[in-house]
Amino acid sequence: MQKICLLGSTGSIGINTLNVIRENKHLFQVSCLTVNSKTELLSKQIAEFKPEVVVIRDEKAADNFRKICSSKVEILSGEEGLLNATRDLEYDILVSALVGFAGLAPTIEAIRRKKRIALANKETLVVAGKLITEMANKNGAEIIPVDSEHSAIFQSLVGEHENSIRRIILTASGGPFRHHEISELGKVSVADALNHPNWSMGDKITIDSATMMNKGLEVIEAHWLFNLEADDIEVVVHPQSIIHSMVEFIDGSIKAQLSIPDMKLPIIYALGYPERLKNSFTVTDFTKIGQLTFFEPDFSKFECLKLAYDVLSQGGTAPCILNAANEIAVNKFLTEKIGFLDIPKIINDSLNKIEVVSSPDIETIFDCDRKTREFVELNY
Repeated sequence: MQKICLLGSTGSIGINTLNVIRENKHLFQVSCLTVNSKTELLSKQIAEFKPEVVVIRDEKAADNFRKICSSKVEILSGEEGLLNATRDLEYDILVSALVGFAGLAPTIEAIRRKKRIALANKETLVVAGKLITEMANKNGAEIIPVDSEHSAIFQSLVGEHENSIRRIILTASGGPFRHHEISELGKVSVADALNHPNWSMGDKITIDSATMMNKGLEVIEAHWLFNLEADDIEVVVHPQSIIHSMVEFIDGSIKAQLSIPDMKLPIIYALGYPERLKNSFTVTDFTKIGQLTFFEPDFSKFECLKLAYDVLSQGGTAPCILNAANEIAVNKFLTEKIGFLDIPKIINDSLNKIEVVSSPDIETIFDCDRKTREFVELNY
C-alpha cells in the first residue's frame, strides 16, 4: 500500500488524483491533503479518504475550519504547516499539484527524504531546475512528470538510450485564441481567455494556455527533465490534443503517446510506474476523432512562448523572473486590472529591470522571486 501526500487536493490535478485513488484503493492510501482555502470541498475529501493530516495554507480559513471540523484529523496551517507535513509525515509519493512558485519548497523537502515526486507543478523545475535535478540525483529521489506532455515524452523514452534522441516535440492545443489576429487580442475578456477548447483546468493554467506561456514553461521543464537543449525541443500546435507529445530518434523514427484529453492517465502512470495500472475511465475512439492536424506556433502572436525560449537560453535566474512576473500578471488580468497583451509586456519589463544572477543558490532564487513580485505589484 503506497501512501500519498497530495498537495493541492481541490484543484483540477488534485481532484483527478483522488479519482485515480478512489478506483485503486487497494493500492493507494491518502496520508495528507493540502488546500489553499477551499475547506468545503476539503471536508468532503476528509470524510471519504480519511487522511492523517490536512494543511490549509490560508490561516484564517484554517482557524475557521478547526472550529467546525468533526473529523479526527490533524489540521496544520500556513507555509510552515505545508513544510512540516512534507518534512515529517509518513508517505511514499508526493503529488505536487500546487500552482506556481509555492510548489518549490515542499518539493525540496520531499526530495531530501528520497521520495517519489509525481510532479504536476512545472514551476519547480522552471525556477530551480539545475538545483532540483542535482538534489534529486544526489538523494536518489524519483521525479515522474504528471503534465500530459512530459508524461508522454517520459513514456516514449522507456527502454530508449538518451543519446538516441534527435528532438522532442511538445504538442499544444493553441488555446482559445489560435484563430485570432494579434489586433484582436487586446480586446479579449477574462471569460474569453478562460474558455479553453479541450481541457478543464484551474484559472491560472488556463490563462497560461491562452498566452501559450504554459507551453513555454513546459519547454523549460523539458530541458531539465530530459537533458536537452532548447534547439532540440520543438513546439507544434495540435488542436485535437490527442497526441500529447512525441520523440524523434536519430534514425528518424518517432514515438508518441496518444489518448483523448484526460489528466487521470498521466497521474495513474506516475503513481504506478514502472507498472501500468488498469483503469476504466478512458477509451479513445479514433473513428470519432476523424483527423489529427498540426501547425507551427505564431511566436509574434504568442510572445510568451518566445520569452520562455529566450530565458532558457539566458539561464540563471532569468526563468525565475519570467515565472514570477507571469504569476502576478496573470492574477492582475484575472482581476481585470490589466489587459491580455499586458501580460507579455510586464514579463519583458521585469526581465529588463531585475538583475539576472548566472549561478544562483536556492536562497538567491527565493530572493529573485520576491523582488520580481514586488516590482510588478509596485509598477502595474
